[in-house]
Amino acid sequence: MPSGVRGALVQRVSVLPNGPLDVTWLAAESPRLPLGRIRLRWEPASSTGWDVTAHLGLATAEVHLASWPSAPHDWPLLVRPTIHEVLGLCAALTVATAALDLSNRLAQV
Repeated sequence: MPSGVRGALVQRVSVLPNGPLDVTWLAAESPRLPLGRIRLRWEPASSTGWDVTAHLGLATAEVHLASWPSAPHDWPLLVRPTIHEVLGLCAALTVATAALDLSNRLAQV
């Protein structure tokens, strides 16, 4: 990771099983993660490979999503399925919440 950054914000995950993770660097002074966004952080492991962590932005907090200690050098392929599933779940929850809000507004009319 370049100096002065605290991680990478996942922008997009390819639908292909071996597809890429598109990320944007996050500066060390970045604010809390937005709702449904994922930050990845990685550093060399003490033994071999990389220690990778993922955090998820929720409405009121940031939570630890997952850790991959001593992940191999091709760790993006390892973390991709988890990141893809969580982003899909967040998108589905956003749609469900919007539908519920609309339903509640229509019921009050």
